[in-house]
Amino acid sequence: MGSKMAIFADNRKAFFDYFVEERIEAGLVLEGWEVKSIRERRLQLKEAYIIIRDGELFVLNSHISPMPTASKHINPQPTRTRKLLLKNKEIARLTGKVEQKGYTLIPLNMHEKNGYIKCEIALAKGKKNYDKRESEKKRDWQVEKARIMKSNKV
Repeated sequence: MGSKMAIFADNRKAFFDYFVEERIEAGLVLEGWEVKSIRERRLQLKEAYIIIRDGELFVLNSHISPMPTASKHINPQPTRTRKLLLKNKEIARLTGKVEQKGYTLIPLNMHEKNGYIKCEIALAKGKKNYDKRESEKKRDWQVEKARIMKSNKV
């Protein structure tokens, strides 16, 4: 009896810019129009990041576009700050690691799990330019290797 999980948005740039050390799943405080827009995949995590303020985690710069059919009595704010839901012990542990040199928190994806929208966040360390070039070389080699293997089979 596995849980159903649908990914609504990925932050692919995160793996290019950061070394992902650890992944954590967190809940989100959302408004109704945001839930509907996320389920329609009208969100973007490209420039999003996470801050710790007063012992709580918040996602900034995630963009959720309101649906054209959104009610007129609400005033949707596409890039508002959204609170992440984690246990206090988990927040304290992450805060301790973020205060170490070079660590940051970034959202990796938003997905649905058992009817709830969750955000997978990562404890990550920034890559330097030479690290990024190395990652690019590795990725290119994997593509080339797959191409060679495919041509040898035929």
